[in-house]
Amino acid sequence: MAGWYELSKAKDGQFRFVLKAGNGEIILTSELYKAKASAENGITSVQNNSSDDARYEKLTAKNDKPYFNLKAANHQVIGTSQFYASEQSRDKGIDSVKTNGATTTVKDLTTTDA
Repeated sequence: MAGWYELSKAKDGQFRFVLKAGNGEIILTSELYKAKASAENGITSVQNNSSDDARYEKLTAKNDKPYFNLKAANHQVIGTSQFYASEQSRDKGIDSVKTNGATTTVKDLTTTDA
């Protein structure tokens, strides 16, 4: 099964999206957006940028866990990964975003969230 986006509303009224792999695991999480349209634009940006190796910033957290950011052409962070146990796992996460990022399936959960 192909991946999909889930668009949701946080308790404070802001919007975010996650990209999920075909197995339902979250592979990329967005920042919070004040407007739903801004979050939808973020999804479009992932769709447009996820296939480009140059858009991935490989990082290591303070706890020595590897993770990555996906950036737009203007260098703004579009989404951030989870922390991984190894650099190899992080690289597989990037591959998963490349594979699933172009999906046009968006599950809009904003009408069901509190």
